[in-house]
Formats: sequence, structure tokens, C-alpha cells
Amino acid sequence: MGGPEVKPERSDDALPLEQGVRIGLPLKITGIVFWGLMVIGLLLAVETMHWLRTDMQANQSAAAEQTTLMVRTLMNHNPNIRTNDLQYQMDLIVDNTDVVAITVHYGLEKAAAGQVRTGLTQYSSSFPITRAGTTETIYVSIWMQPIDEILAPQKKRLMIEMGMLVFLFGTVLQWILQRLLTSPITQMVNAARESSKGALSNFDETRNDEFGYLSRFINHALDKLTQRQNEAVEALKRARTSEQALFAEKERAEVTLHSIAEGVITTDEVGCVQYMNPAAESLTGFPQSQAQGQPISRILPLKNEHDGQPAESSVYTCLRTHRVARAFTGRLLTPRLGDEIAIEENAAPIRDSDGHTIGVVLAFADVSQNRELTRKLSYQASHDTLTGLFNRREFELRLRAALQAAGENNPLVTLCYLDLDQFKLVNDTCGHVAGDELLRQLAQTLKKELRDSDTLARLGGDEFGVLLQGCTLNDAGKLASKLRQAVREHHFTWEGKTFEVGVSIGVVPLSADTGGVTEALSAADVACYAAKDGGRDRVHVYEADDGELRRKRSDMQWVNRIRLALKEDRFRLYQQPIVSVKSAHLAVSHHEVLIRMLDEQGHLLAPGQFMNAAEQFGLMTDIDAWVIRRALEWLNMNADAGVRRLAINLSGQSLSLRPFLDSVIELFATYQARPGQICFEITETAAIANLDNATRFITALKSMGCEFALDDFGRGMSSFAYLKNLPVNYLKIDGSYVRDLVHDPVDRAMVEAVNQIGHAMGVRTIAEFVEDRETLQALARMGVDYAQGYGIAKPEPLENLCAEPAISRCEN
Repeated sequence: MGGPEVKPERSDDALPLEQGVRIGLPLKITGIVFWGLMVIGLLLAVETMHWLRTDMQANQSAAAEQTTLMVRTLMNHNPNIRTNDLQYQMDLIVDNTDVVAITVHYGLEKAAAGQVRTGLTQYSSSFPITRAGTTETIYVSIWMQPIDEILAPQKKRLMIEMGMLVFLFGTVLQWILQRLLTSPITQMVNAARESSKGALSNFDETRNDEFGYLSRFINHALDKLTQRQNEAVEALKRARTSEQALFAEKERAEVTLHSIAEGVITTDEVGCVQYMNPAAESLTGFPQSQAQGQPISRILPLKNEHDGQPAESSVYTCLRTHRVARAFTGRLLTPRLGDEIAIEENAAPIRDSDGHTIGVVLAFADVSQNRELTRKLSYQASHDTLTGLFNRREFELRLRAALQAAGENNPLVTLCYLDLDQFKLVNDTCGHVAGDELLRQLAQTLKKELRDSDTLARLGGDEFGVLLQGCTLNDAGKLASKLRQAVREHHFTWEGKTFEVGVSIGVVPLSADTGGVTEALSAADVACYAAKDGGRDRVHVYEADDGELRRKRSDMQWVNRIRLALKEDRFRLYQQPIVSVKSAHLAVSHHEVLIRMLDEQGHLLAPGQFMNAAEQFGLMTDIDAWVIRRALEWLNMNADAGVRRLAINLSGQSLSLRPFLDSVIELFATYQARPGQICFEITETAAIANLDNATRFITALKSMGCEFALDDFGRGMSSFAYLKNLPVNYLKIDGSYVRDLVHDPVDRAMVEAVNQIGHAMGVRTIAEFVEDRETLQALARMGVDYAQGYGIAKPEPLENLCAEPAISRCEN
């Protein structure tokens, strides 16, 4: 219905279009749009009512909460309000809001406003209030008009308005479509009818609507069909010129072959030359006129680069296999005139229409420069760019080969590990340019002392490795001593300053029992550390029963255990209180943070078991950062624990690193900790060894509010001289003097001297290792400010601290 209808009993010629086609599309579109709008209108009405209900429910809930808040505010301001006054305020609420009724129950009293009736919506809530020193609960009930009663008139009005609007829109739409669609469709059907008869009838393109666009599209399609017909005629003409195009293509191919830099030679099916481009003529020294018809082996004589033996051209390989022979390298070409050149060649078969090989095309190029570049890259990959010695990668490859040979025929091979002493002094004093020059000079000095069969490599930084071939352990020790002496006697001058450096050398024989490269280097590294610990500028030769080496190896094993414990968060914080000597019975607010480590089985390890290894192998900075982070985190989470200050120990390694100060400041910002709650303890020896860094560190953090204590004071001979340069708040008197001061007059005099000087400089004093009451009383008589030790309290886990800790222990 509404589509084109053609009466079958009459022909198209005798049937006017207006009688054969009935245009009913406007009516159909109107019907579809009308009923679609009806459905959409109903859905919108339902959704609108749902939204109105939800909005009204939210408004009523908010009004109820607001009313409850008003009552709560009123009673909070006047907890003892009289019932009449409350009744009056509630009447005002009912009169000025949408609340129908409200009741308030408090204690045995009740106040109500408005009239409660059946069907009202009730909201109930309660809140606590303090009256006459006691807390009681206030219950509030609020009644509001039911939402259905409010929405009923709106529903009726919405449905009536929606129906009238849709009906009016459908009527107008049908009238518009009748006017806009029927006439243009009739015109297009007439044009299509004329075109089907062969008449040249164009569709009306003057309209600016969709029908005009469709007419232009159809006319354009008809034009394209005509254009395609014309193009087919032109294609036939172009086909006639194909021979001329192929000839021109051949000419271009020859020009291309003449212009490329690679040599190109074509041969027949037996390998005789048919064609050579100019590059091939230049590389071989034969012009094409002489080479044509000659065997490729005569024109392109090749030999292997590695042994100089004659080599067969890839042309013959290609003729035998009938496949492409790619990238034949390692060939040298001896041209007719000139020196040998390295070439790389590729050959591909030439086939006829039946797929039979009728010849070969050979492409070859001079790769001498590329080969030289490859050699340079290979050299750079195996040598240190600064010193010209072998690098660590090449050294490890040679060490692996030496270990494999040691396992097969047990040759005499010895590994030496060299670490320069006082090299950092040159870098820090004169800069890295001077340090690099010193490394270059020492590399040549060491190289002169070694044999051609030995391998010398720079392993990184100021560390060198040596592989001694065919050398007994005794001879290796003597040669290592010569190396040490050569380095000692080398005087390095830079900008008028002269420096002498030493070298610590670890010597380890290699055997089938050594293990792999890692084990060998580890053993040599440990032996080198033993030489350093022995006083530096020494040679330490490995022996089977070397107790020092076993101790060093044990320390290095601790390194991995410490790193793994840091990674797995297996450290624990303990604390020991620091009390006032004059009022030791009062609550403690100052605690020193101590560290323990859990081993792989969960057993607690004391610091003495792992701290030496951590200090020796540079792990103290990581441990210090962990302690500071955990302590600040604990303070942040336990702000009400009553702890006024935590004392945190810092190592000399951390003080010597400038970035460590920035990381500490960042941790304070991250955990929003109060700097006044932290007192950093720095040992006297660490502070003196890093005086400038320690002063900078203390000054920066004291400006934020942190305090500082100088730990183990009195142990060094220069303590008093350096004290005035360190702006500390506390002096911790070394425990070795405090422990026996009751019985040892010298120790007592030392404690008194430190205490008096500290007080003279405005610094408070703390005595360590207080183990009994007699010592505590003696300290009180001397005037020492604070005390710490097992006689006061033993260390306990940090999390055991409570709001009011006792002296000996904290109870939860």
C-alpha cells in the first residue's frame, strides 16, 4: 500500500503515469511518525512522572533532614528549652515549610505541631543531646503530604497536553508531506519513464532539497556511464602504443643499471658473462667488450678472506640450485688492476616463461669500508674507551674460557683483582677530567709490567682485572707485588698538585673447583677487600685455609641477605627510652629508635650480626632511609601515643651523600611529620670524617625544627676540637666511660669533663650504658641531664609504646 502500482492490463505507452502510480508515501510516513510520537510521548510521560516522583521524594527527604537539623540546632543551642517554647518554634516550621506535622520526644516530654492524619508520609530520625550533664536521645517524627496526592493533578494535565500536542503535530505533518513529497516524486517517476524509453531526459536539478540532490546524483551517474564508454575507446588506442612503451622501459632499465653503484653482471646458463654495468667494469677492471662471453671465474676471481684459498662465485651455486644465493661474505676480489677489495655478492636465477633457468644476474659491491667499520665496532665492544684496555665484557669472556680450560687440562691461570686506593681524592680535588687522565696513565703503567700472554682489563670505575697465564700462585703473588709497587711509584701531577695513589690487589688461583665467572670474580673481590682491610696498598693472596677470606665471603653473603631483607621488609624497629636523670620516675617522652632484622626463618637478629657488613659494603644509606621512613610513618599513625621525640641514628655513609638530605626532607613532606619530633644521632667519628657534609646536613634540618645528638662522644681524640663546629643539641657520652664510672676514677673524670664542656656550650648531655641505680645516682650528682641503658629499660618493639609509657616498660 502506498508503493508504485502499475495496472497489468494496459501498456506503459497507453497509461498515463498519474493513473498508474498512486503516491501514498506521505500518509505512511505520517502514520509511522504519529504512532512513533505517541509511543515516545507515553514513554516520556512515564519517565517524567518517575522523575517527578524521584525528585519529590528527594525534596521531601531533604526537607525532613533540614527540619531535623533545625530542631537539633535549636536544642543544641538551648538544651533546657521549655516545651512551650519548643512548641512555638515547631509551629513556625510547619507554617513556613512543606511539613504537615512534627513531633519531638525527649525524655518524658513531647512537643507536637500540625495535625497527623491517615495516609501521610512519615520520616523519623534521632540524635543525642547533653542535658544536665547526661546524654539522652531526641526522637523526631515528621509527616508530609503523600507524593501520589501531589502528583495526581500533574499526571492528568500532562497526559491531556501530550495527546493534544501529538494529534496536532500528526495532522500538520501529513499536510506538509502531501505538499512536499507527492509532486517531486511524480516528476521523478515521469523522468525515469522517459529515460527507460531511450529519450535523453534529465532529472530536475533545480530543487534545493533531497529530491534535487537525488536528481543530481542520477544525472551524474548517467554522465559517468557515458564517460566510461569514452574511456574504453581511449584504452583501445593506448593498447596500440604498448610496444613503444615497452621499448622505452627497456631503455630506462639500462640507464638505471648504468647509474647504480653496485656492480651488476648477467651470465648465460653456463656462467659466461653477457652484460656488465659500468660499476662492474670499474670493480673488475674488465670492459664489457672484453668480458662478454668469458667465464665469470675469470672476470671475477675470488678468494676466501680468512685463508686466502680460491673461492667459487655464487653464480655457479645459483646455477646448480636454481635458487637465489644471498649475501656471500668473506670474499676478496683481485681486480685486473689495483689492490684486493672485500666484496659482498648476491646471485639470482633468470627464468624463461616456462620457468627454466636461462642465466644468472649477479650483484656485488665493495664492502671494504663496512668491513673496517665492523672491525672498529668489534674493537669498541671489547675495549674500554677511556684506557684502551679490554672492558669487563671481554674480560669475563676470557675468564670463562680460562675456567673451561682449567677444567679440561688444568693449566696454571691466576686471577688478580685491583682496586685503586685514594683515587676518589683525585676526583674530588681536581675533577673527573684529572681522574680520567690518571686512569689512562695507570693503565699504561700496569700494561708495561705484564707479559703479552696476560690479559689486563678495566672492570669499571677504578677497578682492574688481570688474567695471568702459565703462572704459579707464588709467581702471581710476586707479579702482583710488582704491579702494586709500580702504581705506588707513579706520581700524578695535575695543575701543580702531585698525587700518589695505591692499589689493593686480591690474587686467586683458578681451577676446576673455582666454579663460574661470578664465583671467580667474587672470590677475587673478597680477597681484594681483605687487602683493603689489612691497611690498603697491599696484596692478599688466596690460601685454602684463609680465615680472613672466609670472613669476607661471609660478609659478602650478608650483603645479599640484607638486600633481600630490605626488599621483603623484614626489618623491625625497637625503642629504648631516654629519661631525665633528675626525674627518672616520670613518664618518658624521648626514645632512641633501634633496628633489628628477621632472618629467612623469622628469627630476630641483633644489629651486631649484620651492621658491619652493611657498613663495609655501602648498604647503610638504604637502611637509614628505611628507618627514617618507618619512624615517620609510625609517628603519623600514632599521633596520640604521647611520644614527644624519636632519636634516629645516621651513618657516615648517609652524611656523605648530598641527595640523602633531599630524600629526608621529602619524607617529612610525605608523612606530614613534625620535624620537632625527630632527633638525629650522628657518631662523633662519622661527623668528623664528613665535617662539611655533617654541618650542612645539621644546619638544613635544624632550620626545619629537627634536633641533633653527637653519639659516642669522647671516643676520639679530637672530640673537643670539633665540637664547637657542630651545632648539636645533645652530647651522648660514650658508654665505655659510663659503664664503670662508679669504680673507675678516670672514667668518672671523663664523664664529668664531657658534661661540663657540653653545659658550657649550651648542649644537654646523655649518658649511655647506664646499667644500675648506683651509676644513675652518680650521674645525677654530676649534673648529667639524661640517661639511657638496661638499668633503666631494655629495648622493646616500637609499636609497644603507649600514651603514657612507664620507665621500664609500656603496657597496652
